Amino acid sequence: MSACAPLHTQHPHSPHGPRPAPRRRFRVEGADLSASLAVFLIALPLSLGIALATGAPLQAGLVAAAVGGLVAGRLGGSPLQVSGPAAGLTVVTADLIHRYGWQATCGITVLAGLAQLGLGSLRVAGGALAVSPAVVHGMLAGIGVTIAVAQVHIVLGGSPDSSVLANLRALPAQLAHLHPGAVSMSALTLALLLAWPRIPGRAGRLTRRIPAALVAVAGATATAALTALSLPRVDLPSWRSHALASLPEGPVLGVAAAVLTTTLVCSVQSLLGAVAVDKLVAGRPGPGAPVGRSDLDRELLGQGAANIVSGALGGLPVAGVAVRSSANVNSGAVSRNSTMLHGVFVVVAALLMVPLLERIPLASLAALVMAVGIQMVSLHHIRSVTRHREVPVYAATTLGVVFLGVLEGVALGVAVAVALALRRLARTRITHEEKEGVHHVHVRGQLTFLAVPRLSRALHLVPQGAHAVVELDGSFMDHAAYESLQDWQSAHTARGGSTELTGRRNGVRTTDPATSAACRCRPWTPWRNHRACPPQAPAAPVAHELARGIGSFQRNTAPLVRKELARLAREGQRPSQLFLTCADSRLVTSMITSSGPGDLFVVRNVGNLVPPPGEEHGDDSVAAAIEYAVEVLGVRSVTVCGHSGCGAMQALLGTEHEGAATPLKRWLGHGLPSLERMGGDRRPRPRLAGRAPADAVEQLCLTNVVQQLEHLRAHAPVARALAAGALELHGMYFHVGEAQAYLLDRTGRVFEDVKEDGSAAEEPRGPV
Repeated sequence: MSACAPLHTQHPHSPHGPRPAPRRRFRVEGADLSASLAVFLIALPLSLGIALATGAPLQAGLVAAAVGGLVAGRLGGSPLQVSGPAAGLTVVTADLIHRYGWQATCGITVLAGLAQLGLGSLRVAGGALAVSPAVVHGMLAGIGVTIAVAQVHIVLGGSPDSSVLANLRALPAQLAHLHPGAVSMSALTLALLLAWPRIPGRAGRLTRRIPAALVAVAGATATAALTALSLPRVDLPSWRSHALASLPEGPVLGVAAAVLTTTLVCSVQSLLGAVAVDKLVAGRPGPGAPVGRSDLDRELLGQGAANIVSGALGGLPVAGVAVRSSANVNSGAVSRNSTMLHGVFVVVAALLMVPLLERIPLASLAALVMAVGIQMVSLHHIRSVTRHREVPVYAATTLGVVFLGVLEGVALGVAVAVALALRRLARTRITHEEKEGVHHVHVRGQLTFLAVPRLSRALHLVPQGAHAVVELDGSFMDHAAYESLQDWQSAHTARGGSTELTGRRNGVRTTDPATSAACRCRPWTPWRNHRACPPQAPAAPVAHELARGIGSFQRNTAPLVRKELARLAREGQRPSQLFLTCADSRLVTSMITSSGPGDLFVVRNVGNLVPPPGEEHGDDSVAAAIEYAVEVLGVRSVTVCGHSGCGAMQALLGTEHEGAATPLKRWLGHGLPSLERMGGDRRPRPRLAGRAPADAVEQLCLTNVVQQLEHLRAHAPVARALAAGALELHGMYFHVGEAQAYLLDRTGRVFEDVKEDGSAAEEPRGPV
């Protein structure tokens, strides 16, 4: 049934006639109310800080926050995404104010909103997701650098210039004439921002419910008031003098470029934010979460309406905001009511809390925004683009945004991305060599029509009647290359030769000659939304997915593995490793370890937990598997593998565990030592190499692996094998979204990423 369908329907031909439509009551869930308060407490200081950074009237930030919550929250297609003034729009808005003035900037915001309405009506929202992530991350990094450099001047007690180069040139003089009071309030704000989320123990878990941004600004405000420091503070003039929008004046092309830039940045940031919120909601445990993905076209329409209203009322441009959206989801919001209520709270604050807001030092807000700008240069994003070999795209976009402008930087990044893609498509290496009478044709790279002439020359070097092996070491083959390869294969086979096509990446595998190359390059499973070969086959009902998968195995895979399985059936299993991991369906152990039948003795449970030994813990299933693997099978290694987005770890963080009555809650009780270790233990927290954990869930996932290794050592069979030097223990973490595996180093503190050649940052890797 559609989510928008009425709860009670009746057949149109019913003798009772149609029922009157029931009255719809506006009901606010408790989770939405608490989430809206958390988002409001984050939005209030950030909205003022972003307005300060742009040079707009400070009320403009409050207007945009209220409109983003009420209008975008009500009309948008992503119910849990929170919209408002965003740090990613700071540079664009500041440049518009500098060129056209504030009221004309409001007019440009209205025009950008109209453009968004047009794009949403054309249903082109999905096209924004085709932009390379390296371009988006580079744009955000460039904006972050620009914000941070500008806000340094306010932190030091001065005022910023309009360009990064001018701010950098003026920095030495600003350092020579810094304002001690402004510097002290900025330092206090930054210290509270960094220290508040890191308070250990039970007290830390309680205090983290209060946003660090609110604590930092409130602490600096209270300190400035108590010490009677003479500092520039927030100035909120009367709403009666609030400036509204006016039509921009200037060259038509310049105004059009300004509208295009605002539309582009607002739209891309909002649409990517909606996709990120979908991922957060999908990984959140418990009932009540919205079902399905966001409607991106509706989200674009909602953002356009919000920008029209915000610009008309004298507010900043509006876009989806990642920090507030993630806080909304993590606080348990279940509907768009939380987003709308946060907008109501902003309106109340703007009307009733003006005397309190005017006590906030501008230096404190500048420090807050500077910290946000620095965080926009994400080490996680840099590592991701490095892994995918898109550093030139990222660097070009970042430098272009910093030194040329947002639109110019994005255009430069897109141009570099296109050039890099064309280079990769065109740069295909094809070699031919003969080994012991077998002719090997090796294709490295993407096989497109550009490489067909070279492919044909290499294939025609194979003599008639010879056995040929064609190795496709790439992830893409277009129609022209496919036909060329198939024509040669048919002709070579007809003349008495034999051919074998092999692939080493992305699901390309060796199959019998009767199977077409198109079927070889398919996903590993026809389940869910994957399309099996042939693509015309209709999707089977859910009840038949298992039978369909078994049938596919019998048809395609069983002939290839039957001989090996027959050998294992005769000789018995002799695995060398016990692999203990989570029951999460996204974790395919054979895939991420490239293992086959007989290689791993696998134990899976919710949360990859290893209960300590003893009857008081009430679980012997894992202990029995450990005893059997170590003492009967004689495994030489035990690996505990956690993963990102683990629902069990999310439940541990968000559930009260006293009086646990259900089997799931009793089982999760075995994970409480991991939670206590993360919150109150003085031992260093484990981390990923090169970056800090993304959030509390990832930190708990890493800590849980280390804690379960300690539980393993307490089991008598493991302790005896370790003492005899016959067993090693290893910790592993798999990031699902990145498809990246990490192994725990010998210190037990750092998870090092495993490279494609099997090496890691630390060699040799000993047991934990």
